[in-house]
Amino acid sequence: MVQARARLATYNTFRVDVTADFFSAFRNVEELLELLSKYCDTNRLILGGGSNILFTKDFNGLVLKNEITGIEIIDEDDDHIYVKVGAGANWHQFILHCLDHGWAGVENLSLIPGSVGAAPIQNIGAYGVEFKDVFFELEAFEIAGNKVTIFTPNDCAFGYRDSVFKRTLKNRFVILSVTFCLNKIPRLNLTYGAIRQELARMEVEEPDIRLVSQAVINIRNSKLPDPRILGNAGSFFKNPVIDRVLFDQLKSEFPDIIGFDNQHDSVKLAAGWLIERCGWKGFRRNDAGCYEKQALVLVNYGHATGKEILDLSEEISASVFSKFGIGMEREVNVI
Repeated sequence: MVQARARLATYNTFRVDVTADFFSAFRNVEELLELLSKYCDTNRLILGGGSNILFTKDFNGLVLKNEITGIEIIDEDDDHIYVKVGAGANWHQFILHCLDHGWAGVENLSLIPGSVGAAPIQNIGAYGVEFKDVFFELEAFEIAGNKVTIFTPNDCAFGYRDSVFKRTLKNRFVILSVTFCLNKIPRLNLTYGAIRQELARMEVEEPDIRLVSQAVINIRNSKLPDPRILGNAGSFFKNPVIDRVLFDQLKSEFPDIIGFDNQHDSVKLAAGWLIERCGWKGFRRNDAGCYEKQALVLVNYGHATGKEILDLSEEISASVFSKFGIGMEREVNVI
């Protein structure tokens, strides 16, 4: 059923109260095709969990919410199991399903908000693991070509919180399903010190995928607000990547700057540290603010508009550039 003048506050985790001219969910490719055909001359926005989007105004067009679900095993070998998941499935519920079945590889990505179909677009990642590490293929509907296309890892051109779907193919495809290659025998990734520290606090000596997942959940809950309680979209900015020469220069001026070795002799900076050093942590203007426990997270304390949150983010970016000479790039998609 298509709703006219639909309110979208409950469909975005910032809980920004905007409206769309039209709104409808689809549960299979046939329903999607029918809606695309009926509204072929209308602006369209495909919405998953709404956890990586900031609405700054009403949407003039049709918002389509992907509710394609289902989890099925499509193949397996001695070491791996291949699992196909509907793009509208909740990401963390999928993680819990993997834990229940002993499928390893995604435990470090626990509690990330959003849908399965959004994961490849953003190449989500956390605690040493990225979506691309467990990705096998996906099915996507090409709107202009009116056909379903299979994408392999090379086709997706994954980068740091990036993919071809955010760039050259933006708004041209609707992801229908994602197939994962998961491990039957766990190879735990404990490279992030925070996970090891949390496991030690939990008095875990022999971790498994469920315990690693719980450690990640504990860490995330300790520093990130629950979007059901406080409107937010998680990390608002990407961690900037700079060359080592520039990092060494910054290190001489700011000895406590946080950086991590990255590929091609580059360094990934902790964006939260940069923002905090500029004095924004805990800042609040009306109902738009910078979270008190993690400066990387912008929040809506109740009735902030998307424009107010965006304006705050631009002020933060400008201050970081002024102090450090580092440009900030948003993770969140602004509409």
